[in-house]
Amino acid sequence: MAGSSPVLEDGSLLSRFDTRLHKFEGFLALISGLAVFMLMVLAVVSVSGRNGFNMPLPGYVDWIEQLMPVIAFLGIAYTQRDGGHIRMDIVVGRLKGRTLWTAEFITTFVSLVLMVLLIWGSWAHFQRSFDFAAPMWSRDSTIDIALPLWPAKLLAPVAFSVLAVRLVIQLIAYAQGLIRGGTPVAVPLVQSAADQAAEEAMHVSGADS
Repeated sequence: MAGSSPVLEDGSLLSRFDTRLHKFEGFLALISGLAVFMLMVLAVVSVSGRNGFNMPLPGYVDWIEQLMPVIAFLGIAYTQRDGGHIRMDIVVGRLKGRTLWTAEFITTFVSLVLMVLLIWGSWAHFQRSFDFAAPMWSRDSTIDIALPLWPAKLLAPVAFSVLAVRLVIQLIAYAQGLIRGGTPVAVPLVQSAADQAAEEAMHVSGADS
């Protein structure tokens, strides 16, 4: 799915919780964006130092290793809420009503099961790296300047946990759509190709600013 999809809001408890979580997800996405900017700054400093003074930034690759999990993981829940992840819109777009909510419920449930497994595995991976008794609380470190790896490894279970909470909210919303009918809140709604094209044109033209 390109861009983002509309998400309905109302005064219900689920919608209020969705809105509050979305603010936290936006904060995490902001940190991810700042990490991208920091990575560009480090690249400029390293290249300038190498070409101008024959002194590249020490541990440049090590810092990249630390920043990549921030870039890769912290924005996934925010993207899930807005419907920005890739999915088969050509199939889902043909479904309507309870059939659509059933399909969305099943795929969201499968995603939640996968996230729970990833949280379990990534947390175990973090525990193998973290040790209060070790220097800098780390059993392993980067090769060049010995940065501890546990902070980067901790980001995966934290980000996946936020995504799991998002998926639980969406499961409840899809279940409400199945039971009550109508359009549920707190979930990205499927847009037609024409609606997506119109929204993208609006973004490009700056009309939504």
